[in-house]
Amino acid sequence: MTSDNEASTVRPTPAVIAIDGTSASGKSTNARTVARELGFAYVDTGAMYRTLAWYCLKKGVDIHDMKAVTSACRRWKTRLANVDGQVRLLVDGYYPEREIRTDEVSAAVPHVAAAPKVRDWMRDQQRDCVRFGDLVMEGRDIGSNVFPETEFKFYLDASLSERSRRRAADGITEDLAKRDKRDSERAAAPLMVPLGAMVVDTSNHTPAESSELILAEVRRRLHLPPAPGPEAAA
Repeated sequence: MTSDNEASTVRPTPAVIAIDGTSASGKSTNARTVARELGFAYVDTGAMYRTLAWYCLKKGVDIHDMKAVTSACRRWKTRLANVDGQVRLLVDGYYPEREIRTDEVSAAVPHVAAAPKVRDWMRDQQRDCVRFGDLVMEGRDIGSNVFPETEFKFYLDASLSERSRRRAADGITEDLAKRDKRDSERAAAPLMVPLGAMVVDTSNHTPAESSELILAEVRRRLHLPPAPGPEAAA
């Protein structure tokens, strides 16, 4: 999907807005909003890892065996597709939208995502997403590993208590402190604040407020006019 805003017509290469951060920090909500407001394609890299986890479970691959997971990642037949502004990783032409959100898949994701060769494969796929034009890409290593050269880097975080409250409100039980530790200590592309990233603490911000902070910074750097105020829409 190519943005038809003015900035896209003068930039020689697509813009990539990298939104990284901890679990339950608001990455998905903010990334979707920013993509929609700017007309950029949205890429959920976490969904790509979930898709691999689902595939491994479906095929009976031992998710604790990095060699087996890496082999499965090299064998499966996939392609990228832009569906209604969202870039998806299809497996044999199918996107398991509901299947990848199960508790079983969620528990398997950290294991498959820890394999270095898997992360290399995913990075190549994620970098290839620029063929769809301007992107808003969310994940845990976008600004540090996938697109370290982008000038649009944002890192979202919130207090552990607030993130835990959000997970509970969604009916999800997860040890976020353990997840943070595992992600940040991972040997391959660990979670970190990317060099030059703007850190956004969403603890005391609504999703709309957090998104506007990001949008204001992006518009400033792209020399886009600010969003019209309520009075302009009246």
